[in-house]
This record gives sequence, structure tokens and C-alpha cells, in this order.
Amino acid sequence: MRRLSVTLGVGACLTLAAFARPGRASEVPLHAARRPADRSAVTRVSAPGSLIDSLRGRSRKLRARFLSPTRMASVPILRELFGDSAASHPGVYATPDSVSASAPFHFITMRPFADKVRGRIGTYRIGFFPAERRGVRSAAYTNPEGFLEVTASNQDTHISEHFRLRDFLTHDQATVWPKYLVLQETLVDKLELVLSELRAMGIPAQKMRVMSGFRTPQYNEQGVGAGGRVQDSRHQYGDAADVYVVNGTRDWMSDLNGDGRVDIRDARVLAKAAERVEQAHPELAGGIGVYMANSVHGPFVHIDVRGQRARWGSL
Repeated sequence: MRRLSVTLGVGACLTLAAFARPGRASEVPLHAARRPADRSAVTRVSAPGSLIDSLRGRSRKLRARFLSPTRMASVPILRELFGDSAASHPGVYATPDSVSASAPFHFITMRPFADKVRGRIGTYRIGFFPAERRGVRSAAYTNPEGFLEVTASNQDTHISEHFRLRDFLTHDQATVWPKYLVLQETLVDKLELVLSELRAMGIPAQKMRVMSGFRTPQYNEQGVGAGGRVQDSRHQYGDAADVYVVNGTRDWMSDLNGDGRVDIRDARVLAKAAERVEQAHPELAGGIGVYMANSVHGPFVHIDVRGQRARWGSL
């Protein structure tokens, strides 16, 4: 067995266990590396269970990793698994999970950032990132490496136990397909850890709803202003989400503290769980902001993985 250390996604250094030996390709079947005839289709391959186990994140609940052509080209084992064509064609490639074939692990190849021309990919409007408009030099605000291509057929792909691709899409252009998404695996991993932490605290937490995930720059710009969105919002970089916990059928923050009401105190319970996750996993440090309800939405919490601690709102 040989091990390869590779970075897949911002700050996610992983060790892949590969059982292939030189001249022994049969140990890592390579038969499904061709581009699907329909790019929205999911192509399936076989892979060692230990490789999949190493990619599930700190929560052990991740079911996907996002790959740019550059990342694919630099990692021999991934090229062995998916072939050269998968590196150049966006798509969802699934391998049976080592525990259950009904819960496959997905490798999703991205479209490169350069495919965005004049603020669009195809008919989907993305706009221009801060570094494109104002020459922002900070590493935290560099342009994304690429975009996940989300189609009507693959939008329900599980990227973790509780989250799907569609959960993080920008809330506009409802009839335009394909859509494009920037998302960091570390954010999804942190949200899964927060759900687990709530349960460890004895608080019912059936599911977490993403009220706002990725925002394209053109969408984010519509709400910039006093009391609105921040111009350099982390949502544009796929490492932030506004979330709340839903128990039952009503799509609204649930009564997490058990006082019979839903208000800002329930959001604080969710924020406390996020704080505990950061204490246990300092590498997932980021922003936590608590927001009150209004006539449109219930209370919610902003959670991100920007790499440094930030706090605001009604904590």
C-alpha cells in the first residue's frame, strides 16, 4: 500500500490510501473514467474503501470531494481512478461507499474559473468577484479555483449525510440550467459537526436548513448597503452559510432551548454548538453571527470557515 498526500479544497490536506501496485491496475478498477454522454449523469467507478474513508472529513459524514483539472492532474491515484477525460470534463463520478452501496461517495470535477466569460458561464449569470473588480490582493479574497456544474439531474447529489448540491445554490435564475456553484468541503464538514454537537448537547436536531449558501457576486451585489449584505461577503467564496435547525414539517427555526417559543435564544443555542466545534477543531475557525427573526424569516446563524475567528450579531 502506498499513501499520497494531496490538497483537495482550501485547507483540506488529505492522505489517500492507494492499493494499486505498479502493473497491477486490476486492484483499482479504472473502467468508468469516460465522460458521460449526458454531463448531468453520474458515472460510477470502484475504489478501495480505505481511500473513501480518508476523504470523509472530520465529521466522517462527507460524501463528496471537488476536483479542479489542476488537482486531478497533480494526483496520480485520481488520474488512475477517473482517467484524463474526467479532469477536463465537469461531471459527477460516484464510487460505491465502503459501508453501503446505497450511499456512494462522489468526486465532482469543476469547470475552471476561466470558463466564466463576461460574467457568465453559458446563460448563467455569475458576475465579477472582488479581485476582478478592484484588484483585491488578500489571499482570503482570491478568485475561486472553479465552479461546480449543477444540473436539474444532479442537483440532488449528496455531498454529505445531510446536505445536497442544491442546498447551497444561489436563490435566483430558477429556470436556468446548468447552474454554477462555489463550495468548500470544509464548510460542509463544519455544518455536519455542528449538527452532531447539538445532538451531543441533548438538543433535538433533525436537519439543518441552508437559508443562504453560495451567492454569485451579481446576486450578492443586489443587497449591498446599510443593513444589507457585505460587499466582500464570504458567501461569494463558498465557505459561508446562513443556517437554522428544522424539527418537524415547518420550514422555520425550531425551539431548541425548549422554552415553548422560537426566538433569538434558539439561534444562540445553535451558535453555541458552532463555538464548541471551533474549540474542538481550531482549523475550522471562522465567523459566527446570530440574527433575529423578521417578517420573512426566523432567527438564524451565519457560520463560515474563513480561517480566523469573527463574531457579531445578537450573541
